[in-house]
Amino acid sequence: MAYRNFDEIVEACKSNPEKKTVAVAGAADDHVLKALVEAEAAGIVSKPYLIGRQAYVENALKEMGADPAKSTIINVDSKEACGEEAVRLVKEGKADFIMKGIIDTKYVLKPLVKKENGLHTGRAMCVFAYNEVPQMDKLMVVADGGMIPYPTLEQKKDIILNCVESLHKLGVERPSVAVLAAVEKVNPKMVETTDAAALVEMNKSGEIPGCDVVGPISFDIMMSKEIAERKGYDCPYSGSFDCAIVPTMAAGNLMHKAMIICGGTKMAGVVVGAKVPVVLTSRGASTEEKFVSMAMASLISE
Repeated sequence: MAYRNFDEIVEACKSNPEKKTVAVAGAADDHVLKALVEAEAAGIVSKPYLIGRQAYVENALKEMGADPAKSTIINVDSKEACGEEAVRLVKEGKADFIMKGIIDTKYVLKPLVKKENGLHTGRAMCVFAYNEVPQMDKLMVVADGGMIPYPTLEQKKDIILNCVESLHKLGVERPSVAVLAAVEKVNPKMVETTDAAALVEMNKSGEIPGCDVVGPISFDIMMSKEIAERKGYDCPYSGSFDCAIVPTMAAGNLMHKAMIICGGTKMAGVVVGAKVPVVLTSRGASTEEKFVSMAMASLISE
């Protein structure tokens, strides 16, 4: 059963008796620490590992009214070491997922994909962005709007596999996946349409299992059953797709921002494709977005 809104995601995480542990790479940041203190108090995560400059972390926690002695703080000075330490904790089974703090994303992802750490699945990683869309009665994924600028056909396959696997863990038994393009017919001059057709065939052959892939399909037909009927596009999922695959990172980024700013959509996301999810919220993310992203990571972590 698909979640209808973010409140249900957070409540599912709170009610789960098995609280997951997060390793925070670069925890010396007031925004990140505030979100973690509130998330722990709300029962979204268990006692986190705070990796970074210990003196800063301790002082920040005290100013927030939290007791530093109740936190596991690991003193690390360099950005590279922050990411490596977070990955080590996951590798040793001490943490269930990673959250990026005040360091660049590369310092987390680079050690995460090192072969010797055994945490890389071999698939391309992508941003699993869950969206609470006012016009829909359930949450919808958009991918990939933040990792791969111009995904190849094989990378698009990986993106679908990543999203489907994550949706299964979130209770969606057989996700419907829309492969977006500007038109609904295959045009050899438009690679997104030929890729869409190829992905549909991979789905039919069992190479992309556990879901139903539709494409090429335009955004308006994906979002509206009425428009699909008016255009003569026979699709049972129009208006209720579980996942949208965009042709490029720029397309996903622009679509996302338009949906959020102009359409009132709310978004939370994690990076998937490795054996553990990574929370990569921005400094400007709302507390709700940070809460939901941590709850999502908790629910889909092994």
